Amino acid sequence: MKRALSLLIIVWSLVVASFAQGTYTNPILGGDFPDPTILRDGQDYYITHSAFDYQPGLVVYHSRDLVNWTPVSYALRTYLGSIWAPDIKKYKGKYYIYITVHGDRRTNCVVWADSPKGPWSDPIDLNIGDIDPCFVEGEDGKCYLVMSGGNRWTLADDGLSVVPGSKVHFYDGWQYPAEWLTEGFCLEGPKLYRIGDYFYYISAEGGTAGPPTSHMVVVARSKSIHGPWENMPTNPLIHTYTRDERWWSKGHGSLIDTPDGKWYCVYHAYENGFYNLGRQTLMEPVHFTADGWIVADGGDANGELPCPTLQKQEGRLDRLGEFRLGLDWRFYKSFNPERVKVEQGALILQGKGNSLGSSAPLMFIAGAHRYEIEAEIRLQGKVRAGLCIYYNDKYNVGTAFDGERRFRYRRDQANGVGKASTDRLWLRLRNDAHIVTAYWSTDGKQWNRETWGQEISGFNHNTLYEFQSVLPGVFCEGDGYATFKNFKYREL
Repeated sequence: MKRALSLLIIVWSLVVASFAQGTYTNPILGGDFPDPTILRDGQDYYITHSAFDYQPGLVVYHSRDLVNWTPVSYALRTYLGSIWAPDIKKYKGKYYIYITVHGDRRTNCVVWADSPKGPWSDPIDLNIGDIDPCFVEGEDGKCYLVMSGGNRWTLADDGLSVVPGSKVHFYDGWQYPAEWLTEGFCLEGPKLYRIGDYFYYISAEGGTAGPPTSHMVVVARSKSIHGPWENMPTNPLIHTYTRDERWWSKGHGSLIDTPDGKWYCVYHAYENGFYNLGRQTLMEPVHFTADGWIVADGGDANGELPCPTLQKQEGRLDRLGEFRLGLDWRFYKSFNPERVKVEQGALILQGKGNSLGSSAPLMFIAGAHRYEIEAEIRLQGKVRAGLCIYYNDKYNVGTAFDGERRFRYRRDQANGVGKASTDRLWLRLRNDAHIVTAYWSTDGKQWNRETWGQEISGFNHNTLYEFQSVLPGVFCEGDGYATFKNFKYREL
């Protein structure tokens, strides 16, 4: 009896341990979350991504389990240009995010804060070239900023400027087999870590788009920040090998550990068949071998994977109806918070421009294959307002009205499709695996489908460049404003 009871207790303990660990499926952040950079601060994790042309930019997300993420701050309040490949670090009690700015000129900047929850400083221009900065502290006590192409600058002690003339080239990358089909060599996205006896240089190669087999995560190590560097014999750590895989162009990896010593590689990838969702954030468990190299645990990035622990947190999109500017919602290029007012759960959006493309729409990351958005919209003044799915100012689709007529938008051209004769309408826009259709209602109960539809799978970086994705949102053009109430997002 005692033996049986003991066995029962052991089995139950294993069940509880398995439940506590749990599993997850990729992506951990679905939709346009490219170039992930991640930090562990005690029991807490923080992650941010390339902002590109969306503002406010550099949204910082928090998690306790690496799977459920909640936005807690944003670090950029002004539009500097396209923001590439950030690196988030903690150093001497402060938090830093280093970024590349591709604007009127290419440069690199840094912002800092006393907490990941902000407020963050204004950007400080480091006045250096190259891209994809990464902060690392050497064994000599000095701080360095490693850049793409295997270049490195020495930083001042406060991390807010570089030492003039300190640029050196110190790493050439790993040469992958000549027969591999990639976008180009592209030694980019460096992430350096001091773990045990070694510095580990984690880099991206192969180009971030192009063929499905382009991108990869490559590993090198050295006992000194100054080298020599030894490439991992089993490179690459992460890679897409055929076009038949679900995840394409897997690369730009960051390492992260848990308090109990587990290791993961966080990286981005495009989804086969849904390229226009952008590069999504994925995660795979990895481990260190007896000889000090890193290997993936062999799990399927498309299947269930073990998670250190799972904690219930609010869904990333649960609070869309609160219109939290910067945390959930963002503008395209033109950031003007004065255009936005939220009163009693309603968004009041000031008109801008004379087309969907010039209106600087307000958008969010959906990250789903099939979804629809809807809102009750009331017009004030000489405006046209509605719902959109937006790639850039030339490639977009939407439905809107101006008090007299309803309109269809296709590649930023508006065409009348019927009468409105009111300053208040309910509109709905549906994206069903790239097929976009629209609906309208006078009471929010009885819906009418518009006769038009559009296919938007071609709205992606491989055809249009700019590193963008299709994002759903709201817009208002003209002189006046529109009020959006009862906003709803539903996955189909």
